[in-house]
Amino acid sequence: MADADIVRDGAAALRIEPAPAAPPPAAADDEKVMSLVDHLSELRRRIGIALLAVVLGTVIGFVFSDRIISAVKAPYGADPLLLLNPGEGFFIYLKVALVAGIVLGMPVILWQLWAFISPGLTREERRLARPWVPLALVFFVVGVIVAYVILPFALAFLKGFGTGNLQNAWTADGYFGFVATLFLAFGLVMEYPIVLVLLSKVGIVTSSRLGTSRRFVILAIAIIAAVVTPGGDIVSPFVLGITMYVLYEFSILLVRAGGR
Repeated sequence: MADADIVRDGAAALRIEPAPAAPPPAAADDEKVMSLVDHLSELRRRIGIALLAVVLGTVIGFVFSDRIISAVKAPYGADPLLLLNPGEGFFIYLKVALVAGIVLGMPVILWQLWAFISPGLTREERRLARPWVPLALVFFVVGVIVAYVILPFALAFLKGFGTGNLQNAWTADGYFGFVATLFLAFGLVMEYPIVLVLLSKVGIVTSSRLGTSRRFVILAIAIIAAVVTPGGDIVSPFVLGITMYVLYEFSILLVRAGGR
């Protein structure tokens, strides 16, 4: 019995205890999962910050409304613009200030958009996409500048129909609504090359696919240019269409240069 006890004790001493399981590694920032409620809360916060930037920009725009209105009306000429009701003048100032607020708030809007979507990207995707965020602002400003450059030509075309039985008597609301739509249309449309480049970074589009889709893209550009430009003139949709096509070809070059 003693020998059996000795053997049993020796076996117990030689038994190898399993090593404790290593604790799971802490989740990296890239792997954090947000619930739907968290996503909605984050989206609400980002939208709130963007709207606050637009409001502040609108206040600044309202302060300088006289100068902005003078600059925007300059291509129209010295002819007066009509106000058809007592409150229309105030709303014209407010509309001009709001467009100025959107333009001034665009850096914050783009940054908040980036801050919302970047957590869903991998570290490499964020590295590739980050330089394009400030370029989006540059493209928007370029679009507004192009719209201002072609504005006199669009107005000259439209004024040409005010002869004979038709006389031009444009209202302030109609004119500034036309200009605001034109500016925003050009500014926003100029962003699409950046979208194409970012889609190429994540492998959704390639330069060869963009090249083979050229015929359909030209048709889509013609439709978009005709729809988003106001006023019914042929100058602004023509210039916008040409600009969009040039940017499309430029996008193909950028995507090809990026190895896609």
